[in-house]
Amino acid sequence: MPASAVMPAGGHFFDAIIRQDPVDDARLDPADNTEEFTLVDGAELRHYGELARRLWSETDRALFCSFGGLTFGDIALVPGVGLKRPRGIRDIEEWYVSTATRPAYIQAVFERQAEVALQNLERLYAAIGDRAAVIQTNGTDFGTQNGPFCSPATYREVYLPYQQRVNEWIHAHTPWKTFMHCCGGIEPLLELIVEAGFDILNPVQCSARGMDPAGLKRRFGSRLVFWGGGVDTQKTLPFGTPEEVRDEVRRRIETFAPGGGFVFSSIHNVQAMTPIENLLAMFDVVAEYR
Repeated sequence: MPASAVMPAGGHFFDAIIRQDPVDDARLDPADNTEEFTLVDGAELRHYGELARRLWSETDRALFCSFGGLTFGDIALVPGVGLKRPRGIRDIEEWYVSTATRPAYIQAVFERQAEVALQNLERLYAAIGDRAAVIQTNGTDFGTQNGPFCSPATYREVYLPYQQRVNEWIHAHTPWKTFMHCCGGIEPLLELIVEAGFDILNPVQCSARGMDPAGLKRRFGSRLVFWGGGVDTQKTLPFGTPEEVRDEVRRRIETFAPGGGFVFSSIHNVQAMTPIENLLAMFDVVAEYR
């Protein structure tokens, strides 16, 4: 199998290698972009069920479930790095362009994906039951540093119906809360994100345009749980002083925590080479408030 990803020199993450023939619109088939979304087999479901039962009996912590095939348009999945010969629209740029130029095709892909996702959700719930507290149903990033990458109208037309269908099934049939991971300045989309049925927002990128912590808490604190926002992983945590980290963590806790609806977490993953002194400063302040 040819390589499907490469780690750049000096990097810490793999980049997908785009493996796509020129797109022929006359021959595009939504099935090509959904070949990896299949019904989960019995052996895998039994594994999830046993894992959930074991963790349920061994810990007093809530169980967080992340299950493949529930998130629509996640750009990490589009290139098909796990496929031998990905078909359909697999170039990242072409996929984003298609949101505007081929919305009907994207919707057809999501329709097929949603049909499988709902069947898998029913099977998953039968396997793990009420043991899970939270399930991630979105990993698609709709935001850039300066705002959304698509308009609210495009989000409503292309993405919301399928997210809503998945979230509504979960709310109707399970006690699970739905978790949305979405980076960037997505403030213009937040009303629609609530409408789509998401209970939890992560990572709450406060450094992006429109993502002022006090404003988010005031406008959405009664409708969304903020899971993240605790400290900036672009600047403060990797490059600030321990005291700057402490100050920011305190401010974020005091902004997001009142009245509940806040799960402390750094904004996205802690990056390589982050000073250990800064991590300890973050943990110290969290321990104070806990």
